[in-house]
Amino acid sequence: MSKYAVASIEQIDEITDGRAPSRPVRHHFGIQSFGVNSWTGHEVGDRIINEHDEADTEDGHEELYFVHSGRARFEIDGETVDAPAGTFVFAPPSVKRTALAEEAGTTIVAMGGTPGKAYEPHGWEIWAPLNPLYQSGKYAEAADRGRELLKDNPEYPALFYNVACVESLAGRKDDALEHLRTAVEKSDQLRKLAAGDSDLDAIREEPGFKELVG
Repeated sequence: MSKYAVASIEQIDEITDGRAPSRPVRHHFGIQSFGVNSWTGHEVGDRIINEHDEADTEDGHEELYFVHSGRARFEIDGETVDAPAGTFVFAPPSVKRTALAEEAGTTIVAMGGTPGKAYEPHGWEIWAPLNPLYQSGKYAEAADRGRELLKDNPEYPALFYNVACVESLAGRKDDALEHLRTAVEKSDQLRKLAAGDSDLDAIREEPGFKELVG
């Protein structure tokens, strides 16, 4: 049996969470040791990489961006960087960064990981297409569709966590506690996140929640 895999960017289905469309490269290949995905701005001016830094996040990723095609404009800590195809841009955790398309169809490949720490795949890519339902307050529908995703992707703790959040918001307390339990058993990072997540306020006073989170 072959030990390697090959795919062009176009062969990986595009997904969106309401921001720039992306392609779940890491999930497509089943990569467990580092994060990698691609993002595309289809029109000039589209924001490809949302403005953010990693300084205050649990993971604290350093990230490397590669402009695969088109031309991007990076804004990094207040400075503008012109990035035509073939350009690498590296951003350590403390640096605020964003990128916009200067040409239609600009695609950026993003790779990241936490310095000195083994990579932990959470599976946010699987949840991403359901994020618009969450944003629009359609919590019950997001929960139902999330449960279907869990059947095929039980290895991802963030998927269990996000399902727990929308179940909590939908008033499904028992289901939310069940899925939160699985999430925190798989990832201690999510246990810490749950302690201050307002999406879980509906179950915060439940004995099961206090047992899981403290």
